[in-house]
Amino acid sequence: MENNSDTYGDNFQQKSKYLRGKLPQHYLDWVNKPKTYKEYPDAKKRIPLPPPKFEEDLSFWEVIINRQSLRKFSRGALDLEQVSLLLFGISGITRNFPQFAFRTVPSAGGLFPIESYAVINNVNGIDPGLYHYNIKNHELECLKFGDFRSEAMEACLDQKMVYNSAITFIWTAIIERSKWKYLQRCYRYIYMDAGHIGQNFYLVAEALGLGACTIGAIYDNELNKLLEIDGIKETSIYVGVTGNKIR
Repeated sequence: MENNSDTYGDNFQQKSKYLRGKLPQHYLDWVNKPKTYKEYPDAKKRIPLPPPKFEEDLSFWEVIINRQSLRKFSRGALDLEQVSLLLFGISGITRNFPQFAFRTVPSAGGLFPIESYAVINNVNGIDPGLYHYNIKNHELECLKFGDFRSEAMEACLDQKMVYNSAITFIWTAIIERSKWKYLQRCYRYIYMDAGHIGQNFYLVAEALGLGACTIGAIYDNELNKLLEIDGIKETSIYVGVTGNKIR
């Protein structure tokens, strides 16, 4: 008998296909639409981020060409302006309308299931700790102070670049935001959304002269425990590390 653990990816790919004439039939329950933004009302501290300011003479194509994965960082600290630009580039709001806000990244159905957390290790003016990015207010919410480099590193298969990063971003998915519309096919779109964020992260880091690398090899449950999320309604799916380049 075939071991299901060897074929779950193949099974998902086949079962989540759209077939002509057999599309899922359901209605959108607008009354119970999941919230677009996650916020922590009881955050230990709130850090407003400065408005993003861009270098006007920066070459877009130079950034594209020079983008790369770097796994070694210098010990220099990042500053608040760099953090602001990184988070804005990852998922910041670009245009606000009464019923919808556009962001720096696309998202299937405009549902934006991805949340950004940051293990901050070495940023001027910010105490080390675990933070959540409040997208609506462009601010950091401190969930807990402390040194979480070891926990983050171990949850990323003990990769040293996590321990040595100035910031480790952890991206999670709030599944119901996407499932509300796309049912089981939502998982395809969630991973696409995460990919959009990962690429923006790389490009902004390069534009700032920082090193960056994304990580897909994670112990999901260990990261979920660090973030204190359940791994079902919200679960860790992707990680990105950044720091100053070694010159």
